[in-house]
Amino acid sequence: MRIEGIMRALADPTRLRIMRLLQTMELAVGELAQVLGQSQPRVSRHVAILTESGLAERRREGSWVFLRSTCGPDGEPLAAAAASLLETAETEDAGFAVQCETDRQQLAAIRQSREAGATAWFADHAEEWDGLRGLHSPDGQVEQALADALGEQPLGRLLDIGTGTGRMAELFADRADHIVALDKSLEMLRVARAKLQNLPADRVELVQGDFSALPFAGAAFDTVLLHQVLHFAQDPARALAEAARVVRPGGRIAIVDFAAHDREELRERFAHARLGFSDADLADALHLAGFKPDEPTALSGGPLVVKIWLATRADTPADPSNSSSNDKVASP
Repeated sequence: MRIEGIMRALADPTRLRIMRLLQTMELAVGELAQVLGQSQPRVSRHVAILTESGLAERRREGSWVFLRSTCGPDGEPLAAAAASLLETAETEDAGFAVQCETDRQQLAAIRQSREAGATAWFADHAEEWDGLRGLHSPDGQVEQALADALGEQPLGRLLDIGTGTGRMAELFADRADHIVALDKSLEMLRVARAKLQNLPADRVELVQGDFSALPFAGAAFDTVLLHQVLHFAQDPARALAEAARVVRPGGRIAIVDFAAHDREELRERFAHARLGFSDADLADALHLAGFKPDEPTALSGGPLVVKIWLATRADTPADPSNSSSNDKVASP
């Protein structure tokens, strides 16, 4: 990151406004255009300059491109200094302050649009979700049990794999330094974005990706969470090996899923690849991935038993190509 590029990037009123907006929330290019009252091609040109300078980064989700500030407390010092300068400018420059506040008020329409989309999605899928929920312990009971199992230990950098609606990221936001909410589904990421949009922009990040090939460097997280996700994996052993790769030594993994069951209809109705997991099989898979598992917690309350498996990252995980989920993590 070079100071000349940063100063050139900031030498435009629209780009100053964009940077202040991105300190509030991550925004799609089209959403920025709506707030700024400018054409999308024009905003895209400003976005290109900001990303080339390193002050912002783009992430594509299907046909949408989202923009995120890189000026958080853990970012480059020059980027953090630029963010501090703009914050001071809003305090000292009355005209700039009025413009920034007007822009932030326009974000209300963006938030409402996202929430309306999430509401419509749930309305379309309510019957499916209610049918599955009726088979196991109430969500609140599961959430409390998970919070109790994780204890008071700080969560640090938390990766929520298969974030779905974003509920787990929302639940643990106050206990984590930073949360990355990952999901393969663009539809679910949009639902999660609506739920998480009021969290500080530098504390939560939404990423599209697959649990079998996580788009992160090794040892990037302190805690990894898979909440009702592993039963979708055709190869759970590979998913666990990937989780182990991105967890630092001494970090933890928390898996919330079903105990082994025989509800075969869940394969067709909800696309479950695995009919739950036995303690022995999951313990073997965790050991193979390089984790040291704790005793699991079981929650009854319906035909399906929900279990919580915790484990600590220990040794270097085995090469997942040398194992198969078919012989290490079985289901009925």
